[in-house]
Amino acid sequence: MKFARVLGTVVASRKYEDLEGIKFLVVQPLDEDLKPHGQPKIAADATAQAGPGELVFMVASREGAQALPEVFVPVDLAITGIVDEVEIERGTRREKPTAIWHYLLQDD
Repeated sequence: MKFARVLGTVVASRKYEDLEGIKFLVVQPLDEDLKPHGQPKIAADATAQAGPGELVFMVASREGAQALPEVFVPVDLAITGIVDEVEIERGTRREKPTAIWHYLLQDD
């Protein structure tokens, strides 16, 4: 899941039949500090509510295709939520792992 900012909309005169009624938006991917990262992309709006200027989160690849009402449509990126608020933790705690894995050693 990645954050992005919606830049605008895409108008398609023709599209795959199972994508009829799905809105496509131009999004700018963001890094972990919510700064632009990479080139803008086109995403299908699985929320049907995102609009220009909004902060959204998206999923890509197979998960993107499964996020829409009709699953496994030809979509590589889908908006799955609109973000109301982001709280970013700063400092040394962020650099520590959030989980520690303990491996059981088996005696031979």
